[in-house]
Amino acid sequence: MNGTTDDHAVLRGVLDQWKAAVDAHAPERVASLFTEDAIFQGLHPYSVGRKGIAGYYDSQPLGLTAEYRILETRRYAGDLVLGYLDVDFSFTDRPTLGVKLSVLVQRVEDGWLISHYQVSRLD
Repeated sequence: MNGTTDDHAVLRGVLDQWKAAVDAHAPERVASLFTEDAIFQGLHPYSVGRKGIAGYYDSQPLGLTAEYRILETRRYAGDLVLGYLDVDFSFTDRPTLGVKLSVLVQRVEDGWLISHYQVSRLD
């Protein structure tokens, strides 16, 4: 696994909040963890900005939870950290869905936010 301990800490700082908001079915809280102009690609058509992100998570079923594991990190600039992850989304009524997730987190005035989110299913 490449990356530094600091990069992992940056990612965990954002992704732990993301996981908690997903697990709580709190779409507005999830969206607040993204930049205003974030590019978001879940398993549906992409969107740009928090409104689309909140709508995506609002459409997810109650009981959805997420577990993630950081596979790789890269710091491309002092204020940009890329993470590549395994994520398992669990449901109450169907099998767990395993995906790959790439996120780019960006330092902003008061912390770090997700500026790009790309999910891939590798069957």
